[in-house]
Amino acid sequence: MSNLDTAEIAAGIDDMYDAFLAGDRARFDQHLHAELTTWETHLPGPLRTRDQLDAYRAQRDSAGARPQLDRLAPQELRVDVWGDTALARYVLVAVPAGGGPAEHSRVTDVLRRTADGWRIVHHHCELVREPADPAPRPAGTAPQPAGSPA
Repeated sequence: MSNLDTAEIAAGIDDMYDAFLAGDRARFDQHLHAELTTWETHLPGPLRTRDQLDAYRAQRDSAGARPQLDRLAPQELRVDVWGDTALARYVLVAVPAGGGPAEHSRVTDVLRRTADGWRIVHHHCELVREPADPAPRPAGTAPQPAGSPA
């Protein structure tokens, strides 16, 4: 695994969400592969093609339902690269415009290296409805520091 690949993927994910906040769909879409599948909690079922995603977004946007957010950012990003395939996992934090409680989603993106760089071929996003309680520890063991493997 190359640290350069990992950094490029992380920068691409950051740029994608920055583009969403800026309302720059063309820049957002540069991070998506033409054969993208999208599975998200709030979507009307899995979208199995880019055409299905585009149709959903057009309908949402024409109805004025595009989310207005003050912040949309990945946290706890972890990236693994195997040749021309990569897996990114992170918590996506969305803060509604004007404040309100942040929503947290668990995201898994599968990426493929193309001639134009890394592109997401599969995006899976699940809204976390309840914050997870820490896993119970066996008696007599110390808590793990944040970010350490269990």
